[in-house]
Amino acid sequence: MKIYNNEVAVFSLGGLCEVGKNCYIIQYRDEIVVIDCGGLFPDDSLLGVDLVLPNLDYLVANQDKIIGVFISHGHEDHIGGISYLLSQVDVPVVYASGLANGLIKRKVKKNILGNKLRDFLEDDIIKSKYFEVTFYRTNHSIPDSFAIVIKTPHGNIIHSGDFKFDFTPIGPMTNLSKISRIADEGVLCLLSDSTNALFPGFTMSERNVGLGIRNIFNNIKGRVIVASFASNIHRVQQIVEASIDVGRKIAIFGRSMENTIKVGTELNYIKAPAGTFINAKELRNKKHDEITILCTGSQGEPLAALSRIATGSHKDINIIPGDTVIFSSSPIPGNKYSINRTINNLFKRGAHVVVNSPLTGTHTSGHGGQGEQQLLFALTKPKHFIPIHGEYHMLYEHVQTATLCGLPKENCHILENGEVVAFSKKGARKAGRINADGVYVTGSRVSDISNAILRQRKLLSENGILTVVVTVDKKKKQLMGKPLVISRGFIYMKDNEELTYRIKMLSKEITENFLKENKTIQKEKLKSAISEPVYNLIYEITERKPMVIPVIMTA
Repeated sequence: MKIYNNEVAVFSLGGLCEVGKNCYIIQYRDEIVVIDCGGLFPDDSLLGVDLVLPNLDYLVANQDKIIGVFISHGHEDHIGGISYLLSQVDVPVVYASGLANGLIKRKVKKNILGNKLRDFLEDDIIKSKYFEVTFYRTNHSIPDSFAIVIKTPHGNIIHSGDFKFDFTPIGPMTNLSKISRIADEGVLCLLSDSTNALFPGFTMSERNVGLGIRNIFNNIKGRVIVASFASNIHRVQQIVEASIDVGRKIAIFGRSMENTIKVGTELNYIKAPAGTFINAKELRNKKHDEITILCTGSQGEPLAALSRIATGSHKDINIIPGDTVIFSSSPIPGNKYSINRTINNLFKRGAHVVVNSPLTGTHTSGHGGQGEQQLLFALTKPKHFIPIHGEYHMLYEHVQTATLCGLPKENCHILENGEVVAFSKKGARKAGRINADGVYVTGSRVSDISNAILRQRKLLSENGILTVVVTVDKKKKQLMGKPLVISRGFIYMKDNEELTYRIKMLSKEITENFLKENKTIQKEKLKSAISEPVYNLIYEITERKPMVIPVIMTA
C-alpha cells in the first residue's frame, strides 16, 4: 500500500461485505487509529471453523504507528478479537466506555490486557500528533454505544458505530446537538452502519418491545423461557421488570448471559430486588407460574443453553409441555436454518413458541433503517461516504440512500476488506489493497487452515471419500489379493456392488501394469497412477466427485 505523506488512508480489516469482525483503520503518516476489533461467527461453508478474526499482518508490521484502539461498543462483532489483537500487536492503549470496558475486562486475560484498558467519557478529547479523537453517544441494542470522530489534517471522519435514532429510548438519547456541532466544522467522510439499509422508515423503539413483552407475560400460564441477545441489557432489564410485575423469579442460563447480568448489575443497568434471581436448584421449589428462565441461544447456536434445552441435553432444564418459549431476537444473516431447527425441537417437546412479528413485538433491531440513515446524512452533511458493517447488497443500498440525500455517486465508495481510500486536499482516490483475509479459529486456538483446506472440507462434506487399498509383495513385485475399496460418505457398498467391482478391477489392472513397467515400487507414483483413472470411472458412472485416496501397503 503506497500512501503519500499528505494523505489520510481509510480501510478495513473486517466488516465490509460481511456482518462481523469489524475493524477499521485511519492512518496519516506515522500514526494509526484502530476502531474496534471484532469476531465473525462462521456460516455453514466454513466447516470446522468456530470463529473468524481480522487479519492483523498490517498492524503487526506497523505497530509502532498505533496511537490507540477505540471501541465503539461491547458487542462480540466489535470486541471479539481484542484478545487476539493484544497478543499479536503491541498496542499502547485500548479505549472503551462503560459496559464495553466491563465486558473486555471479563473477556480478556489480565496478563494479556495488563494496564492498557482505559475508560472514556463522551466529552473526552484524545489528542495525538496529527489526530484528535472525540465521541458522541448513540442508541443501539447495548448501552454505552458511541460514534467515534477523528479530526484529521484534511477534515473530520465520523465512524457512526452501530446506531439507530430512538426518540423514546430506555437509556440516554443520541447526542444530536453534538452531531450538529461536528457537522458545522465540516465532515470529510462518514463511515456508517449499513445493517438495515434495505428497510424503509425508522426502526421501532426499544420501549415498545418492553410493552410487547409485558403483554405476553400478562397472558401466560406455566413457565416462561426467554432467549435474547445477552448483550442487550436494556432488553434484559425489561424482561426482569415484566417478570417482577407478574410475580416470577428469574433463573439465568448461559455463560454470556450470566456475565451480562453480573456486569450490568455492577454498572447499575440491571436493577431488581434482592431474591429476584434464583439458581437451578431453587427452580424445583417454585410453581411453574412463578418461573422465568432467561437464557442464551436465540440464534440456534448448537452449544447455547436454549439449543440444549430444545434437544433435551441440558443438565438442569427440560421442556415441560405447556412451557412458553419467547424469542426476543431476530435472525442474524446465516442463522435462519439453525434457529428453525431449534424451534422445531421445542415444538416436538410440547412447548409453545413465540417469535417476533408485528403482532407479538418481542424484538426490535439496534440498527437504523433508511429513515435513520437519511437523518444522519442530513445532520452530518459529509463530502464522502463509505458504507460499512454489512454484506455487499446492504452497502449498495446504503449508497442509493446516500445519493437520494444529495451525495454525488462518485463520492460514495463501496469497498471490500483491505481496499484503501486515500483522502487529500485534491479529493479521494483508490490507493491499493492490503491483505485482509480472515484468520480462522478452531477450538481455543488460531488455526493455520487455508482456503484450500476449506475447499477440500466442502468437497468431502458434499461427495465423501473413496479409499482404494492395494497390498504389494515387495520381493516378488506382485499384487497380493484384490484391492480393497472403502467408502465413507460416498456410496453404500452393498447397494453398489457393480461399481465397487469395477473400481477393484481397474485398480488391479493399473497396479499389475505398474509393477511390470517399473523396477522399484514408488508408492507416490503408484498412487497417482491409480487415483485419476478411478476418479474418472466414478464420475462417468455416478457424476459425483468423491475424494479418491489410494493407499499402498507393502509386505
